[in-house]
Amino acid sequence: MADRRLQVFHAVAKQLSFTKAAEVLFMTQPAVTFQIKQLEEHFNTRLFDRGHGRISLTPAGEVVLEYAERILGLSSELDIRLSEMTGQIRGPLLIGASTTIAEFMLPRVLGEFKSQYPSVKPRLTVGNSETIETRVAEHTLDIGLIESASHQPNLLCELCCDDELQVICSPSFPLAKFSEVTPQQLVEFPYISREAGSGTREFTDDYFRKAGIQPENLNMVMELGSPEALKGVAETGVGFAIMSKASVEKEKRLGDLLAIPLKPRLIRSLSMVYPKEKFRSRLVNTFVEFATSRIKQIKST
Repeated sequence: MADRRLQVFHAVAKQLSFTKAAEVLFMTQPAVTFQIKQLEEHFNTRLFDRGHGRISLTPAGEVVLEYAERILGLSSELDIRLSEMTGQIRGPLLIGASTTIAEFMLPRVLGEFKSQYPSVKPRLTVGNSETIETRVAEHTLDIGLIESASHQPNLLCELCCDDELQVICSPSFPLAKFSEVTPQQLVEFPYISREAGSGTREFTDDYFRKAGIQPENLNMVMELGSPEALKGVAETGVGFAIMSKASVEKEKRLGDLLAIPLKPRLIRSLSMVYPKEKFRSRLVNTFVEFATSRIKQIKST
């Protein structure tokens, strides 16, 4: 129902980049530029200042953004409310999840949810916690599941379940002889870390700081962008990693990796985030209740 030009404008205004907006909207950059040009001609004013490879909103653009968010929100709410009058839970469900949750917890949940509600069409976006938070705050995702507390003031955050992080290493690695390890013991060993922006990275960095160890003083030999990459490198014996114990169950059974508890234990809360002001459909509410219950069950097994 909403004007496509407003949808494109909203994405560009939030991303402050035509290229990034095109990626979010699955459009070409020229198509995005054309839509913005049409909107500027319609209002007979510039909506963006362009220069030095950057863009910013003009005063007129700020006004349009304020109204665009209200119009797009109402349009979405209208579509949802009318579809729910049929009594069915159906339609698209835009979910974002950080990599650990997306790879090791969510597939089973999504499969079971789809079986129970076949008219729902879930679409999963995977990224680190920071990326998922941003996408939810920009209203390009309905809900996000992340590995850290939310940093966005315009998002609501609900705790989903607890997750223990442990030291992961090859059976041949020197740490393999320990039944538990302290942060101080880890300083001398090569460390394979997640990338900046990862919820796991943020949480482990805070853990080391509380133990009196600055993260930059660790013997970091590599930064990797996914749990699968961390496991693959750790299996070679190059170093140890710290990650969710739920993500290495298969490798532990096969004998490829060991998981060693930290002392003190490192336990975090996994969270669901969604916009404060956005209308929550019955579909989103149903998924939140379903996913929270199933993830807790999966974690307890």
